[in-house]
Amino acid sequence: MQTIHWDKQAPKRLNRTTGYQVDKDLFKKVNRILQEVKTRGDQALLRYTRQFDGLELPLKRLLVSQGDINRAYEKIHFEFVPLLKQVRDNVTTYYRSELKKSFSVKGKDGIYLGKQYRPIERVGVYIPGGTAPLVSTVYMTVIPATVAGVKEVVIVTPPNHETGDIDPHILVVADLLGVKKIYRAGGAQAIAALAFGTRTIQKVDKIVGPGNQYVTEAKRQVYGFVDIDMVAGPSEVAILADLDANPNHVTCDLLAQAEHFGGTSYLVTNSKKLAEIIRKRVDDCIIVLVKNLKEGCDAVNEIAPEHLEIITKRPERLLKYITHAGAVFLGAYSPAVIGDYIAGPSHVLPTSGTARYFSPLSAASFVKSTQVISYTKEALAKVREPIRRLTEMEGLILHRISIESRFLESSQKIEEGKDKANVE
Repeated sequence: MQTIHWDKQAPKRLNRTTGYQVDKDLFKKVNRILQEVKTRGDQALLRYTRQFDGLELPLKRLLVSQGDINRAYEKIHFEFVPLLKQVRDNVTTYYRSELKKSFSVKGKDGIYLGKQYRPIERVGVYIPGGTAPLVSTVYMTVIPATVAGVKEVVIVTPPNHETGDIDPHILVVADLLGVKKIYRAGGAQAIAALAFGTRTIQKVDKIVGPGNQYVTEAKRQVYGFVDIDMVAGPSEVAILADLDANPNHVTCDLLAQAEHFGGTSYLVTNSKKLAEIIRKRVDDCIIVLVKNLKEGCDAVNEIAPEHLEIITKRPERLLKYITHAGAVFLGAYSPAVIGDYIAGPSHVLPTSGTARYFSPLSAASFVKSTQVISYTKEALAKVREPIRRLTEMEGLILHRISIESRFLESSQKIEEGKDKANVE
């Protein structure tokens, strides 16, 4: 438990390290896995499955079959499917409203400028294993991708180390969302397979989804070969609360965060009474005492939390002062948990203070843009002189000749220009 009184030196006392910190030993271990899968493909993938998951998996079982999926429906409670459809509709409705649209601008002399947005073609989603199936992560990643128009979404997820099966709830959700390929693969080796491709798993263009430190480091290292959503750290919540906040609500929301391994909780408040109550109830929580709620917003922006709950008398009035947060939950009846499961916006959010410069996963995360530029000869003529000056200043004479060639009468003059550039 740490209590900080907010002042000019408080940001230093927060000891807030922004961004992902590279562990040298972890880097080497992950890099070795990536390189072996890149070189040896399926053979390395299956070897690491045997080593890390304790499972002797034949190659033909790497891809989940339709029979596996059909049997999964028989293993789940019948009420699960309509529940998922409600969630699917919430998430889909939200993302359909936020997609970027192509546009164009027409200027003088026939100039045409525009931007075209196109979906990424293939996306790989990593779904962690563990004791509980992260069903919510399936729809919080797959739905934004499909709404964006991604042609193919594939899932990799670690198999049960005893049976080799995937949790039936994950299979059913993926099937209902139209995912055609699900692979029994986890860890850094699964990330490597998605990034570089193997004979069985085709290379993707982008990898999204949470995972352990090996998965996170692998995603960081393959960035550039593929795109990734973000390099995420442990989950975190900050609660900005005043005297009107119900201590039971604040307590429960802070404790809920502790269910995540390594989760961090902050209480920012101008109420000493609330701070004292929370100090007695919650062990792992950083309490920041502020003079007023405006100062509280300054503290929150310094923290740049993944989840921010504002539990005050008029929370909407404070929203305009919040500049750094992954997701903001307004009011006593908007706990961060609704964002985790059913509200609509994805729960894949920037962590470790990276909300200062990263955005949440969204449908726009699966769309790339292409710039479109079109000039007429008349329009190009009007910019010849500015381009000449700029290219000469930068010493890029052939850039200038590229423009001038449009106005020369013969190829001979172009050759003369090239010779001049070589002399210069």
